[in-house]
Amino acid sequence: KMTVTLALVALVSAFGSSFQYGYNVSVINSPAPYMQDFYNQTYFNRNGEPMDSGFQTLLWSLTVSMYPLGGLFGSLMVWPLVNNCGRKGTLLINNLFSIAAAVLMGTSELAKTFEVIILSRVIMGIYAGLASNVVPMFLGEMSPKNLRGAIGVVPQLFITVGILVAQILGLNSILGNAEGWPVLLGLTGIPSLIQLLTLPFFPESPRYLLIQKGNEKQARQALQRLRGWDDVDDEIEEMRQEDRSEKEEGHFSVLSLCTFRGLRWQLISIIVMMMGQQLSGVNGVFYYADRIFQSAGVDSNNVQYVTVSIGAVNVVMTLLAVFIVESLGRRILLLAGFGLCCVSCAVLTLALNLQSTVSWMSYLSIVCVIVYIIGHAIGASPIPFVMITEMFLQSSRPAAFMVGGSVHWLCNFTVGLVFLYMEAGLGPYSFLIFCAICLATIVYIFFIVPETKNKTFMEINKIMAKRNKVEIQDDKDELKDFHTVPGGQAEKKEFSSSDL
Repeated sequence: KMTVTLALVALVSAFGSSFQYGYNVSVINSPAPYMQDFYNQTYFNRNGEPMDSGFQTLLWSLTVSMYPLGGLFGSLMVWPLVNNCGRKGTLLINNLFSIAAAVLMGTSELAKTFEVIILSRVIMGIYAGLASNVVPMFLGEMSPKNLRGAIGVVPQLFITVGILVAQILGLNSILGNAEGWPVLLGLTGIPSLIQLLTLPFFPESPRYLLIQKGNEKQARQALQRLRGWDDVDDEIEEMRQEDRSEKEEGHFSVLSLCTFRGLRWQLISIIVMMMGQQLSGVNGVFYYADRIFQSAGVDSNNVQYVTVSIGAVNVVMTLLAVFIVESLGRRILLLAGFGLCCVSCAVLTLALNLQSTVSWMSYLSIVCVIVYIIGHAIGASPIPFVMITEMFLQSSRPAAFMVGGSVHWLCNFTVGLVFLYMEAGLGPYSFLIFCAICLATIVYIFFIVPETKNKTFMEINKIMAKRNKVEIQDDKDELKDFHTVPGGQAEKKEFSSSDL
């Protein structure tokens, strides 16, 4: 069952970390013209001449793209940090990046320097790269198996809430104006401050305490607080079993993970899902949305309100995913999500091409954008991070998050960089490329990715072992249970399936 402690730790870690990832994705969209004016004015005050338009475009591209590049750097820090400082410790250290960046961005106008904003975007990216990987890992390791999917979607829910809050605060009438934008950028430090003050009161991941630190007493206490009852022997036993099966393999570095045959399909699956998630064009669709609405006859003053309503749809559908992921399972949501994205990209290409000749096509393109966002919100965005937690055991999970996170941010950076050129060269046909990527991802998931709902980490590992053609220490229809006998030696007891 869901206990108060588990609910609170999910809220504190998702609000303190994932929320800012989303907030900083969209925070610079609305005040962009005012920030560019500030860049121009600062340059003029220093050099006595206006900024060259090419240089201004370059500076603005850097401001936008330094965030995903920082995210890539942050992902590369996941493995050393979570192994040495723990999951909770990493989240606490990470808040220092966010608070430093918030102070720098908030004071940039007073200090008359735009370079600080670009630097802060890198720092904020490092923060988001760590947060986007560590929060799902932390929550996935704390959750009981029947709630792991639902709690695993909570970070994505807070990412969408962060995007929505940034869109609302970025309205011209609130902070998206010449006076308000430094405040808008600086507000990102507040959730971090809250997390820094509250997270120390919650337990560390029990799996980290037992398997990596070897401290069974603390692991048992953490589990008892999280579960709300004293009898946690079954879960402790399952962790011990996982620990024993991994003792022979030791801790995985990224290199050993990439070359280890026993985890080959898990690794390929994570890379395919992360590439599919980002290369399916979600940033392109968000980028295109304003123009799609304008071409559909939405008044340019009202476009920002329509964008906010799209953000709200994103939040509502991700909230729905929290409630349905445990009943429908992961595979269905992944296939349905990418399926909706695939179909809407295909129809959107048609609608954008015909909207000058057929009057109602512009409304169809709005519907396509909404359907696309729904598809991404229920499957393509939240589920791949849940799957990394579930497909890897304790020793390989940090390295897997590092690989998955790096692919996620690298693809995010690539789409941001390449999309403008794609759009200039291909126009609406760029969505056909996204459509093809979604289709390829669907085919892969259909044939390779197993359902992981309600399974322990060891059970999922056994399913994947068959695919990898490696043996896990027990026979197919025998479940072996481990009991520690008084001599401290693990004694292996065998049950045939008929005994169960």
